[in-house]
Amino acid sequence: MRSLVLLDAPSNLGLRPPAPGAVPGVYKLAGALREQGLLHRLGAREGGVVVPPRYDRGDWREGDGVFHAAALAGYTTVLADRVEKHLRAGEFPVVLGGDCSVQLGAALAMRRIGHYGLAAIDGSADFRHPGNEAVNGPVGAAAGEELALATGRGQADLSDLEGLGPYLRTEYVRLFGIRDGDADLPELRAAGITAATVGDIRERGAAAVARAALEGLHPPRTDGFWIHLDADVLDPSVMPAVDSPEPGGLLPDELAGLLGVLARSPRCVGINVTVYDPDLDPDGRAGALLADLVADAFA
Repeated sequence: MRSLVLLDAPSNLGLRPPAPGAVPGVYKLAGALREQGLLHRLGAREGGVVVPPRYDRGDWREGDGVFHAAALAGYTTVLADRVEKHLRAGEFPVVLGGDCSVQLGAALAMRRIGHYGLAAIDGSADFRHPGNEAVNGPVGAAAGEELALATGRGQADLSDLEGLGPYLRTEYVRLFGIRDGDADLPELRAAGITAATVGDIRERGAAAVARAALEGLHPPRTDGFWIHLDADVLDPSVMPAVDSPEPGGLLPDELAGLLGVLARSPRCVGINVTVYDPDLDPDGRAGALLADLVADAFA
């Protein structure tokens, strides 16, 4: 039986301000899910918190690259230290973000140890980089760029920490739940990334899609894989509490079908949960749903 450890990574450094003078509320995700009893429901050991730097973009302007880059680089390294320690101890980290840039900490930790895959369950690819700015707009927010950075695309102070970039090889990345017709699909597939859209998942069935995706992520090709779960993969009708809600997302039973296969695979080594914003969820329903889905994945 795996030993789960619950670790908070409440960083919001990778998101744009929701309004002038405001900061993204995703740093409250970990506390909100803990209030749902997640530690007890998972039967997890307490892993503590990796405290992020203060959110302050200073005089950053469009065209300056990724904002908070130095702070993100430092935080990624510290988070990687913690994740690496748990992985080497044979523990299964459950990392509560934060925004999607916390995935870089897990990716760096795994790269220090060997070669791992990524199962990214996300409403968007988070694949913005300098080479596709004409389609996706200029780089800036790391939470929309972490998959590109993890696969070696983007500025070296984030994509090549410790000289270990790329942290992930594209052929070992599996993407689930991006919206049908996403503009990044041609580039993703050309890069060798397997991407299952919402339509694909509905046509083939969530569990079947997940099982098929596990092919090629087994030893000796990889040492295992990590799950990146972004709450915006869910449809806004059930998960409105995200920074960029887009219609046409997965429904809870579809996400449960994916998680049930992926999280219970013996090759899965950890998971992070991101982007749920309690400030946008006044009655707590969306947070309760997210906690249920995570807890049930390990039941």
